Amino acid sequence: MSTLKKTLWNKIEKHRPRTMRLLKEYSDVKLGEVTIGQAIGGARGVRCLVTDTSYLDPMEGIRFRGKTIPETFEQLPKVPGSDYPYVEGFWYFILTGDIPTLEQAQEVAADFKTRAKVPEYVFETLRALPGDTHPMTMFSIAITAMQRESVFVEAYHKGLNKMDYWDHTYEDCSNLLAKLPTVAAFIYRHKFRDGKTIAPNPELDFGGNFAHMMGIEPPYDDVARMYFILHSDHESGNVSAHAVHLVGSALSDCFYALAAGINGLAGPLHGLANEEVLRWTQNFTEGLGGKEPTEEVIKEALWETLNGGQVIPGYGHAVLRKTDPRYMAQREFCLKHLPDYPLFKVISRIYEVAPGVLQEHGKAKNPWPNVDAQSGVIQWYYGVTEYDFYTVLFGVGRAIGTLANLVWDRALGYPIERPKSLTTEMLEQAAGIR
Repeated sequence: MSTLKKTLWNKIEKHRPRTMRLLKEYSDVKLGEVTIGQAIGGARGVRCLVTDTSYLDPMEGIRFRGKTIPETFEQLPKVPGSDYPYVEGFWYFILTGDIPTLEQAQEVAADFKTRAKVPEYVFETLRALPGDTHPMTMFSIAITAMQRESVFVEAYHKGLNKMDYWDHTYEDCSNLLAKLPTVAAFIYRHKFRDGKTIAPNPELDFGGNFAHMMGIEPPYDDVARMYFILHSDHESGNVSAHAVHLVGSALSDCFYALAAGINGLAGPLHGLANEEVLRWTQNFTEGLGGKEPTEEVIKEALWETLNGGQVIPGYGHAVLRKTDPRYMAQREFCLKHLPDYPLFKVISRIYEVAPGVLQEHGKAKNPWPNVDAQSGVIQWYYGVTEYDFYTVLFGVGRAIGTLANLVWDRALGYPIERPKSLTTEMLEQAAGIR
């Protein structure tokens, strides 16, 4: 058994009594009340999920296992010669809550290499799809196609103790996650580079190998490592994470569950936001007519946008009340690697000016930028100019957190999710208007 799996098993054994005690002794403790607005408004803010891998702090941003994004990047072991950590080391961390040593991160990287080979039938399936198939559709199909590889399903049908569900789910999730960079890079090269795919390099880590298969030189390998970690987890209430949890609660294997999450991520209110922000920023830049993006020029253009009844996309967040730390992590990369890139200069100036404009405008609850305000420009700079692919990149990262959560769902024996619904008439009666 690997060091990661042994560590995870020890963590599970210690955690199970905590969950059981809460269920047996404190099940009736109220966490809050549900309002009609929450029932109709998408259950926003209803406290009814348990997620230990991450927490979205309104003032600190996402915390991975209690650590802020700067702490996470600082403490995780770095790939030799890189400024950024092993994605495999982050997988160790998000599963266990422990910062791995360099040797432990490299052990996971070596383990992933034994799991990374994608069956040929997956590529054949993708090649058979119509040429105009969306990359997210291709990604979802590829994940679902690999469901036949599930070791959990095979063990379940033979008879499996509930306490051992996590073990086979861990194997499935590790197998699937290790394959995703190859699948994603294949989709990109097949669809946007005339089918000229690049074979994986078994000597490289998760992020480095992805950049290699994309055909993009360093430091795009650091972009991949940074991007996948930043987008890995965001509590369990967002659509993609909740979809994985919900489908997994039926004991559907991780292939079905992750495909559901990817399908949710494809929605324009979720994973497509970074694409929309980049389009807006490019149009905004074009509208400047070649003017230097000074504070005065940008401020005037932003007011024209708002006075025209439009919003400034990429600004505002449902929970955060400060600049998204994921935005800042990517901004720091840009300041180091592409400070003079014209599109980044516009984005940078918008960052400096927009919060003040939005505060003066008075309608934005949160005038600070979120992750989507920055991420697209980096991809564009390194030649990934196909908007449709951006959400696949998001999906590879989001798989890390959602699959880690699925392992823990099985380890703690969480039941099938089944909230109770009410009719509109019942709500009217509760409100005293019927």
